[in-house]
Amino acid sequence: MPKRKTILGESGSIAFLLGNEAIARGAIEHGIGVAAAYPGTPSSEIIESLASVASDLGIYVEWSVNEKTAFELAYAAAMSGVPSLTAMKHVGLNVAADPLMTSAYTGVKAGFIIVTADDPYMHSSQNEQDNRWTGLHAYIPVLEPANPQEAKDLTYLGLEYSEKLGHPIILRSVTRVSHARGLVRLGPLRPPRTVGSFPREPQKWAVVPAHARKMKIDVLRRWREIEDVFAEFPYNKIDDSNSNILIVASGIGYLYAKDALKIVGVKAKILKVSTPVPLPRKLVEKAVNGIEKILVVEETDPVVEMQLKSILFDLHIDVEVHGADYLGRRGELTIDRVAEAIAKIAGVSWSPPKPIEVPINVPPRKPILCPGCPHRATFYALIMAARELGVDPIYSGDIGCYSLGIDPPFNAQDTITNMGGSIGLANGFSHTVKNRPVVAILGDSTFFHAGLPPLLNAVYNRAPMLVLVLDNETTAMTGFQPHPGTGLTAMGGKGRKILIEEVAKAMGADYVDVFDPYDVRRAIESIKTGLKAAMDGGVAVLVARRVCSLLATRLGLARDRYFIDSNRCVGCSVCTNILACPAIVIGEGNKPRIIESLCSGCGVCAQICPFQAIAKRG
Repeated sequence: MPKRKTILGESGSIAFLLGNEAIARGAIEHGIGVAAAYPGTPSSEIIESLASVASDLGIYVEWSVNEKTAFELAYAAAMSGVPSLTAMKHVGLNVAADPLMTSAYTGVKAGFIIVTADDPYMHSSQNEQDNRWTGLHAYIPVLEPANPQEAKDLTYLGLEYSEKLGHPIILRSVTRVSHARGLVRLGPLRPPRTVGSFPREPQKWAVVPAHARKMKIDVLRRWREIEDVFAEFPYNKIDDSNSNILIVASGIGYLYAKDALKIVGVKAKILKVSTPVPLPRKLVEKAVNGIEKILVVEETDPVVEMQLKSILFDLHIDVEVHGADYLGRRGELTIDRVAEAIAKIAGVSWSPPKPIEVPINVPPRKPILCPGCPHRATFYALIMAARELGVDPIYSGDIGCYSLGIDPPFNAQDTITNMGGSIGLANGFSHTVKNRPVVAILGDSTFFHAGLPPLLNAVYNRAPMLVLVLDNETTAMTGFQPHPGTGLTAMGGKGRKILIEEVAKAMGADYVDVFDPYDVRRAIESIKTGLKAAMDGGVAVLVARRVCSLLATRLGLARDRYFIDSNRCVGCSVCTNILACPAIVIGEGNKPRIIESLCSGCGVCAQICPFQAIAKRG
């Protein structure tokens, strides 16, 4: 587990922090007692940072099994008077949406901040949702920092305002804030509050309809109060200038707008918005005085623009407003995009500089499974098993490293939609597609996150399928965080180790087996048996267990190296075309060779070579 003790630096000192580390520091400065999350890029470093100092501070930090569980844990802490934080990537907020929507009704007793790390351009996500909409939908205010310093400061202030208003608050970060490093001035640390109390008060916390109807009235009252309070929020401000153009900029858009104005050579008044939801009406009224044109700069959706137009309509102010129409509404903002939009609204001529041409044609390189990745061996065994049985399964995929099985030569992911969706969709396919077996493929962390309810549903409702759990004994895709299958906790302690196969048996699966994907023949036979069980109407669960090859290297579990005997090799290309290990390339004479510096020594290639041309070195 990475140690980030720099976030415990002295008050007044300057630290060079990642945006996510700055969020952790802001929470510590406020004195949070509890933090919980499920890992997801680009949010994971927040909990990693807090976990690394939890024992120093005496606070409780955990990796929960999913975002809803993490949200509820932190929510309960705030109900009992202990300030808390929960963090997740943007799609994770969907998993937590059920308690989130109700948390605005009940409110909280201590500060409660919900960090959503959005991923514009979908660097590592399946969609580009802008979670400021969620705040608007749920009556939960949203803060939006522009850089790591503001990430720390707004986390601290968010917890302060949350406690003052008795209301949860969302902090929306984006990839360029969460994963940027910057100089951050540290503030004083408050002693954490870790113990609360919870007097019986069901009329406040039990949201039965009779209580909820009264709560809704109170939510609407608090929402109006929040609008007024945010007008005075210290990180909202008006940068005035002698211009009839107003730039309304939210989050990182503010920094892009300031730089872009200099590049284009245009003067404009700027309304800096750190509270995009709800947009502070009184501040808007003040900013639009004497303005003829407005450009809204925000990433990704027109959340501020829509609210701004509504306010202007209510005020009967007829001003030309642009935003998404000039900037687009997909992908990350860039200075060039903002500069072009500013030039357009100002009526000046400006074009972005032409990119420097480099006389090198870099070949495109797709993301691939690592050398020695046990998932590659499992996909190989899966394809061989289906081929030997003469069947063409539907491969219902999921979110994780194994999503790469979608590419050739495996082509073994027909659907990928959401965490746990592999088994969930397989439930549907198994009842509607009768001429093909269904194989749900998901990872170990995903199995615990969202695979349990749909598996239970499959067993209960007799939905025949093979569930293939690719267990690499960690949450590899987000940085090797532990999960219940590892038996370790976020704070480095020993937890109860939960075995996937035991869970599957307890749920009533018809056939359960565990195999080592590096034992290729055994893997193929196990999958064939699982497929037959599914085709006979049962639910089979197979666990392909082998530690992640990258983690194995970190743990010093180095294995042997292999080479190809050119005298035996006939160039059949099974190793390159069917296994496609990146450590094997085509060499002289159109024959493959192994790059030994990349070889992890898994030995899978040696097992599948039909001419025994691959052997262990030494």
